[in-house]
Formats: sequence, C-alpha cells, structure tokens
Amino acid sequence: MSARFEELDWRPTPLGELVLRRRRDPVSGRDVHEIKLGDEFLMSSMFTVSEVALGRLALARLGGSELDVAVGGLGLGFTARTVLDSDAVRSLVVVDALGEVIEWHERGLIPAGAELTADPRCRFVHGDFFALALGDQGLDPERPGRRFDAVVVDIDHSPRHLLNPGNAVFYEPDGLARVTGLLRPGGVFALWSNDPPDAEFTAVLSTVFDDVAAEVVTFDNPLQQRDATATVYLGTSPG
Repeated sequence: MSARFEELDWRPTPLGELVLRRRRDPVSGRDVHEIKLGDEFLMSSMFTVSEVALGRLALARLGGSELDVAVGGLGLGFTARTVLDSDAVRSLVVVDALGEVIEWHERGLIPAGAELTADPRCRFVHGDFFALALGDQGLDPERPGRRFDAVVVDIDHSPRHLLNPGNAVFYEPDGLARVTGLLRPGGVFALWSNDPPDAEFTAVLSTVFDDVAAEVVTFDNPLQQRDATATVYLGTSPG
C-alpha cells in the first residue's frame, strides 16, 4: 500500500514548477497519479475517460492496417496506450515538450510508462509539438517530412485556454492547414478540449478539414458528485 500522499518528483522548468505526485483516493482506495505545472493540473489518473476516447475516436475514422500515428502530449500516457491497444497501428510517435515527463515514463514512475517503453512500435520525441507541427521538418526528427494516418493532440486545455499564449497560431486557419501537411490523404486530426464545443473553432476546422465533428464525452466527476464533459474535435484531411 502506498502512502496517502507522496511527491514522486519535482523539477523546475522554463514553464514553471513541474510536479509528479501520487495520492491514495479515500473513496475508491486507488492510487491517483497527478501532474502539475505551476498552478495548472495537466493530468490526473482519476479522469481518463476523455483521453481514452480521444484515441479511440481518432482510430475509429481510419480503416485498414499498418497505421502510423502521432500524438502530441504524453501526460500520463492514456491516449498513447489507447492507440497502441489497436493491432492496426504500426507505429506511434509521441511528442512532448517536457523531457521530465518522458523520463518519468522511462523510469516507471508513471504506471503506463513500462507498457509504452516496452512496445517497439512506440517512440518518444522530446520537442515542442507546436513548433514541430508548424515547421518544415514535421513531427519526427528521424524522418523529416514524414506523414501520418492520424495526428492526435492533447496539450492545451482548449483552443481558447492555452498553456502558452504562443500556441494560439496553431488553432488558426493557417496553423491548422499545416496539419494537413502532416497527414496522408484521408488522415485524421483529433484534438482534446476541456471546454464545451466551440462553434467558432468548429467553423475554422471546417475551412481546412472534411467531415468535421465535435464529439462530447461525458464522465463521472466524483469530486463534484456530477457528470463532467470534454470535447473531442475531429476532422479528416482532404483526400
């Protein structure tokens, strides 16, 4: 049995203090892992339904096999692990700006880390997803210009609530148009948001992608004793 509360690691970063902690939930009796950056909660293993749905909804749009997927944002690894649950996935590149989070997975401090690092299909890339996505080389430094069947993103709280104001350009038409260059024809872009569906952002997506949707994912929030929701935006690259 773990301690009721334990700080597993603490690191100073240019974005603020980064903390990985584990606590025992008194209601469920389960260990809960949490990542905080400054005053922001980046991820909690208590709430993973929408992160899992993000990976599943993206893959559900794709047929065939031998799929290559890129995930922006590692967090506690739930989206990446969901992608790897599919036998249709040939390779997965996970991009994260925080090398410390990648290290926590590699050291096994995060439960999903052992599974992700042991899977030969999965590779971590330490880098700024937004800079790579908007740059000329793409998301995989080992294969510049590489295209994917799906690009799945879970970094900012929403297109309007950003961890870094500099990320805003990614959610504009020109930024999203660059994503189509990362995708094969008919490839899928999927984006997680903690906010309700945003009609204005959905309209922007529709100027770049086909078959755009904003899927609401509902899950139980025991802390507030009510249902909570997140949104998964989806779009298909013109074929």
